[in-house]
Amino acid sequence: MKRLIALILLAGCSACVTPTPLPEDDTCDAANYATLVGQPATALERIFLLSKVRVIRPNQAVTMDFRKDRINFMITEDEAIAAITCG
Repeated sequence: MKRLIALILLAGCSACVTPTPLPEDDTCDAANYATLVGQPATALERIFLLSKVRVIRPNQAVTMDFRKDRINFMITEDEAIAAITCG
């Protein structure tokens, strides 16, 4: 019964973000930042990024060029980090 209640509470959590699995070919070392998924976008201000980075917000225009060494941080409408990808 306690498990059912916990599942119901988690299902209704609007702040919960399911982490997106990283690609097997992690060419940009995105796995190093996987713990940021679900955190506020302001968490990016507290880390030191030495690589090429792109922060992508909803409805933002972005170039379609693929750079295997670039990390993309996908941000949701409520300013949470939804996914981290290479490209």
